[in-house]
Amino acid sequence: MTDKTHDAKPSRRQFLAGAAAVGAGAVAGGSASAATPDPLITQVQDWASGLGDGVDATPYGLPIQYESDVVRRNVEWLTADTISSINFTPIHALDGTITPQGCAFERHHSGAIELRKEDYRLMINGLVDTPLVFTYADLERFPRENRVYFCECAANSGMEWAGAQLNGAQFTHGMIHNMEYSGVSLRTLLEEAGVKPEGKWVYVEGADASSNGRSIPLEKAMDDVLVAFKANGEALRKEHGYPVRLVVPGWEGNMWVKWLRRVEVMDQPVESREETSKYTDTLANGVSRKWTWEMDAKSVVTSPSPQAPITHGPGPLVITGLAWSGRGAIAGVDVSLDGGKNWQEARLAAPGTDKALTRFYLDINWDGSEMLLQSRARDTSGYVQPTKAQLREVRGLNSIYHNNAIQTWWVKANGEAENVEVS
Repeated sequence: MTDKTHDAKPSRRQFLAGAAAVGAGAVAGGSASAATPDPLITQVQDWASGLGDGVDATPYGLPIQYESDVVRRNVEWLTADTISSINFTPIHALDGTITPQGCAFERHHSGAIELRKEDYRLMINGLVDTPLVFTYADLERFPRENRVYFCECAANSGMEWAGAQLNGAQFTHGMIHNMEYSGVSLRTLLEEAGVKPEGKWVYVEGADASSNGRSIPLEKAMDDVLVAFKANGEALRKEHGYPVRLVVPGWEGNMWVKWLRRVEVMDQPVESREETSKYTDTLANGVSRKWTWEMDAKSVVTSPSPQAPITHGPGPLVITGLAWSGRGAIAGVDVSLDGGKNWQEARLAAPGTDKALTRFYLDINWDGSEMLLQSRARDTSGYVQPTKAQLREVRGLNSIYHNNAIQTWWVKANGEAENVEVS
């Protein structure tokens, strides 16, 4: 069942007719007539009257000044300081699925450190036949893999457990990025050291002052975990763990240890701070669930949204967003314009891939009336993204982590949007 008011797809003829009208000066809400020439077309502009910047003007290739607002942002009241804090990817301003490193969210517990490649060491120890220490140059000599995966903080959308809190997709869902990682399979390094039969877990630890460490079952470590030293083709940024980080596909971001310095094979988990007092899910009865590593299927409409309002009048409108799952690939995404009463299937930009972001689109003719925009992801395991009410029925309101509930944007008649919750 669909909402007939909004969901009729604009035809190519309708769209071109609208474009012709705009080109003639009949812009939505404007008063220009078709007889008025457009000086941007009829007159020679400054940028076509002289020389532009040379190739050495931006040695690294920074974004143009008109895109200076596409940056990571923090929420001042969310954490006590900026050293042990987090910032958010501007997902509302991006398209496609690959996140540029320069605006990909970051989280660290004692600040981003300066560590030269030449000073880097990775130790494999514990229940192994031969304890080993690798330099950065050593890692580069192993067979290399390239994989695209999303990394999502377990606390992404965490503030929304108690109701609509943060007004913008960047802040509600921006603790995520999706990059192509290059590195060596952790399995390869463990096999080089030789895992003893009693080895069942690995404990991975970072080189920064927080010594962030997490226990990972050996089965996962020997499956798809990467020891990565490149992202999107270039060296890792300092804040993303330069020169080497761990990539744990589909599992919560805290396990993606940065500045990776040690992998110890053990016969049991360590029960460290980050897997006991933190990164556990507290239920309504006060009992906390451990080992909730996987990130369940989730999605969000990125535009229109509070930071990406509709800036034109009624007519063709592209609704777009992102979907992902730590349990496989996205199989489909449904979009609702009326707060979940009716749903229609969105178009995936490309078939979903394992543990990576998927872009979806829904092209509609917007009639200028209000909408309650929602998206609902489905993954290849058969899992369907739940509502907040469904999650709360199981989890209560005490949780901070693993909120993958359906998000609602109230799009108003003037095109502005607001974070709301529907019952």
